[in-house]
Amino acid sequence: MSYPPGPSDPYGQQQPPQYGYPQQGQPPQGYPQQGQPQYGYPQQGQPQPQYGYPQQGYDPNAASYGYPQQPPGTVQANSGYVNIAYLGTVQVATMGQRFLARLLDGLVTSVVMGIAMFAGLASVLGIAHKVKDCSGYDPTTDAYSQCVHDQAAAGTSAIAAMLGFMAVFAIFALLYEWLMISFLGATLGKMALGLRVVKEANGQVPGLGSGFVRYIIPVVGVFLCYIGALLVYISPFFDSSGKLQGWHDRAAGTLVIKK
Repeated sequence: MSYPPGPSDPYGQQQPPQYGYPQQGQPPQGYPQQGQPQYGYPQQGQPQPQYGYPQQGYDPNAASYGYPQQPPGTVQANSGYVNIAYLGTVQVATMGQRFLARLLDGLVTSVVMGIAMFAGLASVLGIAHKVKDCSGYDPTTDAYSQCVHDQAAAGTSAIAAMLGFMAVFAIFALLYEWLMISFLGATLGKMALGLRVVKEANGQVPGLGSGFVRYIIPVVGVFLCYIGALLVYISPFFDSSGKLQGWHDRAAGTLVIKK
């Protein structure tokens, strides 16, 4: 015989589990109630994790997922473009463009050199014209000795004049390449072709230090029968990074780009 559960029976107060449709006023079983952790799709108003491309307002210092940001100096698939800080994605100058710019600069320096050589030659001819012919003097006289002395002095003056004009040309070549690259980032030839030399780290003009390093390395190569200078100028062909940096560019930390 069974008895109905009494009020003191602890097992008598339990309700059997409900299946099927929930009763009115009760939440359905299997669904989280209010205040409980949510699973599955995020609810409205809750922060959602970011995946794939970064959203607007993305913090580059925070951890990211998907495609990472490219640091400055990264070559984009060796396509001739490179990322530079403060400049963004820029085009690397081709060797053809750089060669044409070098030819134009060579024309400029050749004109200056021609003027210097003409002035030096005119000075030498003027000095030579003033030299007396000592053949009409008696070798035993003081006049002959003075004539010979004047000829030697004239020859020394002519050599000094030529060396002086060569020094003027060398100084011009130094200041032309060094100062224009340092402060403007381009010579006249590079300006004509829309090229610019910038620091790879920050996209700024090279400055005096980097500009001098970039200039002096090919000059040192000139003393090796010009073979060293030629190797420096064609060294961008040996750069496997796709940036076309020559040895002088690597030493100076510079890059030649198209504006």
